[in-house]
Amino acid sequence: MVRLFRDVLQEKDFVVTAEIGPPKGTDVSRLVHHIELLRDRVDALNVTDNQSSVMRVSSLAACRLIVEHGGEPILQLTCRDRNRLALQSELLSAWVLGVRNVLCLTGDYVTVGDHPEAKPVFDLDSVQLLQTVQYLNQGRDLAGNNLEGATDFLAGSVVTPEADPLEPQLVKFAKKVRAGARFFQTQAVYDLDRFRRFMEQARRLLAQNQMGPVKILAGIVLLTSAKMARYMNEHVPGIMVPESLIEQLTGAEKGKALQVGIQIAGRLIRQIQQERLCDGVHIMAIGKEERVPDILAEAGLA
Repeated sequence: MVRLFRDVLQEKDFVVTAEIGPPKGTDVSRLVHHIELLRDRVDALNVTDNQSSVMRVSSLAACRLIVEHGGEPILQLTCRDRNRLALQSELLSAWVLGVRNVLCLTGDYVTVGDHPEAKPVFDLDSVQLLQTVQYLNQGRDLAGNNLEGATDFLAGSVVTPEADPLEPQLVKFAKKVRAGARFFQTQAVYDLDRFRRFMEQARRLLAQNQMGPVKILAGIVLLTSAKMARYMNEHVPGIMVPESLIEQLTGAEKGKALQVGIQIAGRLIRQIQQERLCDGVHIMAIGKEERVPDILAEAGLA
């Protein structure tokens, strides 16, 4: 029987989630393969929602496939493509289809994707979407109307631990907790010294404000090459791959950079767990989901 993610967060010392991307088209065979490969190896599977503003099969459809194949899904829901009517409808539909967890995101702007002429919505932001989830959990919609059956979602969101300056992220983090976020999957973490500082401040913030239990999972993005690492440093705000890691990738034998990236990811996870820096990790092997078991093996979590 599938363990609910909310129970795993309460009972397990070190939680592992992974991210899978839906296809750009109707052939879901590779998606199903990834679900079957990972469902018993991780505690929950996130499904991206038109990640990087690239049109794909919906997160909701993929989450339903996870349910059907015996896994525990986390619906990713962005505010970019839907107004408040559509967001609430999507959440109610997710609950009806057996999805019990939602990660609330504002979403990338449309100009970075494959439909730059699309009209962005952003009727709500991620904090307001978290609040919306709480309304639905209480049996009301955003207009105050009573629902014929409430939801009971476990809601989460994201935070960027390596942002510089960090203070605005901590302010947003606190707002999201007050809005109902009970778990966070962070943006990519590579510098563990900076991550330690973030965790110290985040924990102090939670304690000072007597906020309820909140779990934080460190985001681990698989590096596939030195070129990818440099691109992230130049174009992805809040992510900084240390030069020492780029040198390891650069120095890899021909065709071996991906294996070095797997070793780096495994080493980071192992250190995070051994030092109890946070409550777990969220693995993002973008386009390389079949290598997540190798990352887990490198981390000693196979």
